[in-house]
Amino acid sequence: MPDKKSLAAFYAHKFHDTPPIPPLGAGEFNVFRLADSNGGTSPAPYARYDFFKIMLIRGRHRCHYADKSIELTGSTLIFFNPAVPYRFERLDHDSAGYFCLFKESFYLEYLRNGIQDMTMFQRGHQHVYPLNNNQDKDVELLFEKMLNEATSDYRFKYNLLRNQVFELLHYTMKMQPCENLFEHPDANARITSIFTEMLERQFPIESIAQCLEMRSPADFAEKLAVHVNHLNRAVKLTTGKTTTEHISQRITAEATALLKHTDWNIADISYCLGFAHPSHFTYFFKKQTNATPTSVRNV
Repeated sequence: MPDKKSLAAFYAHKFHDTPPIPPLGAGEFNVFRLADSNGGTSPAPYARYDFFKIMLIRGRHRCHYADKSIELTGSTLIFFNPAVPYRFERLDHDSAGYFCLFKESFYLEYLRNGIQDMTMFQRGHQHVYPLNNNQDKDVELLFEKMLNEATSDYRFKYNLLRNQVFELLHYTMKMQPCENLFEHPDANARITSIFTEMLERQFPIESIAQCLEMRSPADFAEKLAVHVNHLNRAVKLTTGKTTTEHISQRITAEATALLKHTDWNIADISYCLGFAHPSHFTYFFKKQTNATPTSVRNV
């Protein structure tokens, strides 16, 4: 599974037609009204995305992170960055607002450490800002200015757009963030559910060029942006089995299917399942099943 969902995948999910692509050097900046996106035919997956996003939203929404969900009502300004995986859920399908997207390169040559210097994009800081009526109007005006500029023929429009986003960021830093947490009935079950979804998304293995990228609890914890002990505890309490047991059982099931239903050699299957050497795979498989890969293939 790729580390992050791409901007192209996001456009494919949100729009019937791919929006115009900005020129090289523009950091792939784009700005839209929320009503212009179709919202996707199915909920977007919990994932990291390889771009920054700023949204002005009105209505009811929910933003899911690994360890919490945030209930959003009314007018809200919210910031997303590639370091933190999330899932955004619209509860009002006719909700209104705006959003802009850009890659880190949009600011890299203007800020020493890129856009990560800004508080609202830093890990551990708040990313949600509820707006009163006056603030909503101010932020809407900034987004409208971006929309107008994005469609202009001005030669240096992306420099101006960069400054307009800067203005929005500095406007935001004047406000105190606030989050209304939506309490799940069982937070451990939620983390376990996300872990299970991420594990299953790596399968089935359909090509010898495909290789598992997440094989250990630490790999999954990193993608979830939680401590590995937190993940292990949640999975054990919810399922009665360890994270390692879940991963091992799923890899074993896939190995068995590949041995029985493909003509790939054992070295290829070993590579696809993330083992450095076929002997490591044979040892793992025998430990899990009390049988060798060859004996399963010959049945």
